[in-house]
Amino acid sequence: MANELVFFFGFLLFIILMLAIDLGLFNKKDHEVSFKEAAIMSSVWVAFALGFYIILRFWGDKLHDIQDFDHLQEVTRRHLHNIKLLPENFAASLEIYKKNLALEYLTGYVVEYALSVDNIFVMVLIFTSFGVPPKFYHRVLVWGIVGAILLRFLFIFLGASLINRFEWILYVFGVFLVYTGITMYLNRNEEEEIDPKNHKVVRFASRYFSVYPEFVGHNFFHRENGKKFITPLFLVLLVIEFTDLIFAVDSIPAIFAVTKDPYIVFFSNIFAILGLRSMFFLLVNIIHKFHYLKVGLAFLLIFIGGKMLGHHWLEAWGFTTAHSLYIIIGILAISVIASLLFPRKEHNA
Repeated sequence: MANELVFFFGFLLFIILMLAIDLGLFNKKDHEVSFKEAAIMSSVWVAFALGFYIILRFWGDKLHDIQDFDHLQEVTRRHLHNIKLLPENFAASLEIYKKNLALEYLTGYVVEYALSVDNIFVMVLIFTSFGVPPKFYHRVLVWGIVGAILLRFLFIFLGASLINRFEWILYVFGVFLVYTGITMYLNRNEEEEIDPKNHKVVRFASRYFSVYPEFVGHNFFHRENGKKFITPLFLVLLVIEFTDLIFAVDSIPAIFAVTKDPYIVFFSNIFAILGLRSMFFLLVNIIHKFHYLKVGLAFLLIFIGGKMLGHHWLEAWGFTTAHSLYIIIGILAISVIASLLFPRKEHNA
C-alpha cells in the first residue's frame, strides 16, 4: 500500500509541476497559440505518455509492490487482468503481468485521447458562441484541465470501488456505452448549437452570482465599486467544466472496459487530458475536415461496450488487451482516412 501511495503521489507531483510550468513559464502573457507551438507541446505530452508506458513495462510491479507469486495472483484476480500466470515461474509471470499492465495503460490512453477529440468539437463551439478572444483560450483550457483532473479522480476511484463491490455494474457500463455509441451515430449529422444566454450553467451562475457584462482581460473575477463580479470568461470556464463532466460519464466507463486497475485508469486518463489542450490548438482549424470521426467514435463506444458485456466469452476465446488495441486503432485509422479520402462537400449558399 505504501508503494502505491508513493507511486501515485509522485505522479501527482509531476502533474502539478508541469501545470505550474505551463501556467507560469510558458504563459506569462496572453497570446494566440500557434500551430507550431501546439505541435511541439503535443509532441511533448505524447512523449511523456509513452515514457510512462516504458516505466510500467519495466517497473510496473513496483506500483503494487509485488514480492511473490501469491501477491501477484491476488493483484491479478482483484483487477481482473486477462492473463495466464505460470505458477512454477514467478519471474516469467511477473514479465507477463508488466507487459499486460503497460499495454492496458497504452490502450486506455488511446481510447481516452480519441474520445477527447469529440470534446474539442464542443470546445470550439463554446468559445465561438461566447465570443472568447483566441488569446484567452490557453488560460481557460489550462484551468479547465485542473478542474477536470479533480473530477476524474473522484469518478475513477468511485467507479473502481463500485466494480470491486458489485462486479455486475460492468454490464451496466457496457449497456450505457453501447446506447451512447448508437445515439452518437444516429445524431452524427446534427448541428450542435449553444445559446450563451440560456445555457443551464449560465442560468445557474447568474442566479447566485453577479455577472459582469463584458470580458475584463483574462480575469475570471472583477471588482467594481466594492462589488465583486464573475466575468464572462469565468462562465466559459464553468461551461467547459460542465461539458467535461458529461464527457467523463462516457470516457471513464470506456477505460474500465480495458483495465480494472484504478491507478492505470487514472494515469491513462490524466495523460490524455493533459494532452487535450495542445491537441485543441493543433486541430482547432482543421477539426471540421475529419467529418467521419464521430462515426468512428460511435463504433468505438459500441465496440468497448460490447466488450464489457461479453468479456467472459471473449476471454474464453483468447481475446487479449492487444486485440482490443488493434481494433481501436483500426477504427480510428479508418475514420480518419475515410475523412481525407472522401471530403465533405461544401454547400454553396
